[in-house]
Amino acid sequence: MDGWVVVGAVVGGTALLWLLALVALAVARPRGSLLTEAIRLLPDLLRLVSRLARDAALPRRVRVRLWLLVAYLALPIDLVPDFIPVLGYADDAIVVALVLRSVVRGAGPQALERHWPGTPDGLAAVRRLAGLPAAQAGGDQTPNAAG
Repeated sequence: MDGWVVVGAVVGGTALLWLLALVALAVARPRGSLLTEAIRLLPDLLRLVSRLARDAALPRRVRVRLWLLVAYLALPIDLVPDFIPVLGYADDAIVVALVLRSVVRGAGPQALERHWPGTPDGLAAVRRLAGLPAAQAGGDQTPNAAG
């Protein structure tokens, strides 16, 4: 009987942690249509994360966060399973947005702009995801051909 209590406590604790993680994602999610844009841009965001993670000029702590993100995205286990329509990819987009905000704090917005593989409109959405204001007039918004 004591074994079942331990199993129940472990299952209950795991379920509670999962629910808390879902609540944290819901609170941290991008507002308005930004989440939809992030899901649409996910392929370009994945290329961006990969390029940033390989950039030796970035601080090590930033690259470690990016590699942990790559591992999270590569693992088949997600907070919300991908087979659930829309929500399955939303958790990935939210986690990417949170890491991008961290990257901007640690490496600056120039790192995003230098490695962005997509369109200027996509870069503007990524800047908003990362918590940055719209690019200043005359700022470089051309996609980077590197990588």
